[in-house]
Amino acid sequence: MFNSCLEKQNYIKSIFSSCAAEEDKYKKIIQFGKNLPKLDPEFKTADRIVKGCQSVMYLDSSLKDGQVFFLAESDALISAGLAALLIYVYNGESPEVVLKCPPDYLADLGISASLTPSRANGLYSVHLRMKQDAIRLLTSSL
Repeated sequence: MFNSCLEKQNYIKSIFSSCAAEEDKYKKIIQFGKNLPKLDPEFKTADRIVKGCQSVMYLDSSLKDGQVFFLAESDALISAGLAALLIYVYNGESPEVVLKCPPDYLADLGISASLTPSRANGLYSVHLRMKQDAIRLLTSSL
C-alpha cells in the first residue's frame, strides 16, 4: 500500500545524499520551492491558508480517481520548498496513504532537526493540513 510513497521518499533522500553541509540542504529546499507552480488567484482564499506557518502558505487539495493532489504556494522560498517536499511524496496517493505513511525521510535527512522551531512548526502544520484534507476528501467520497 505504501510502496510508491516510500519509493518517492527514497528518491528525495537520494537527491539530498550529496549535501555535505546544512547550507547545501537549504539550497536544495529553496530550489524545490522555486519549482512549485504558482497558484491561480482563485485558490488563494482564507480557508486554504495553513495555520501555524510563519509565512503565508496556501494549500489546496483535490481528489481525482481516488488519488489526492495538492497545490501550494508560500511567500517564503524555504516554506515553499518544505511544502514541495511533502507534495512530491503525497501527490497521486490515496487518502489512506497520506494518512498512514509518515514522512520519515525528513528526519532521516536531518531536515526537521535543522529547522528553526517556527519553520519546524510550519512543516508540521502543512503535513497536518494534508492529513486533515485527506480525511475530508475520503469522507466526502464515501
